[in-house]
Amino acid sequence: MENIAILVLAAGKSSRMKTPKQLVKIGNNFLLETVLNKAKAICRNHVYCVLGANADLIRSEISSANIHFIYNNNYYDGLSSSIVAGINYLTLKGKYTGVLILLADQPAIEKEYLFGLINQFSKDNSKIIASNYKNKPGVPAIFPQNYFSKLKLINGDFGAKELLKENKEVILSKNNTNFLDIDTEKDLETFKKSILN
Repeated sequence: MENIAILVLAAGKSSRMKTPKQLVKIGNNFLLETVLNKAKAICRNHVYCVLGANADLIRSEISSANIHFIYNNNYYDGLSSSIVAGINYLTLKGKYTGVLILLADQPAIEKEYLFGLINQFSKDNSKIIASNYKNKPGVPAIFPQNYFSKLKLINGDFGAKELLKENKEVILSKNNTNFLDIDTEKDLETFKKSILN
């Protein structure tokens, strides 16, 4: 397997959920735990999680076993600031050929799908491997180390979306998964029903 880090973005304020969505329960686990457990199943010792809003509360509830937590002081500046905080931290480590960026509020994405992204990356680790949203690139996505400097320059609440759109060397995943975002209580109920069926 390629020497990649997994960066889970979990610094948001959860304004639409009106409670820290990282800590809403799905079965016996918190939402954030569900995503972190999948990440650990793939790269057990190389999982990094960016926290911001409600960081102390989340840390008190989420096990830190095999998780490297990163605090984003600028989380109120949007999703991009969490990517910048994470990449700055990973750059200090200086040992990864790429980073797989995940969102903490997409618990339906299967481990097999993430393994598929990594397998594609292993065939050409010079290109971005992105998820396919109706022929538009998005995350989860793997960025090679040579894109880290560009990731450090992004801003706003769109994450890496603009960088993905502007780059013609993005390879879209051929595999499918459930990209449902948990942003509201209705989203949460939809997801819970989907896993019971």
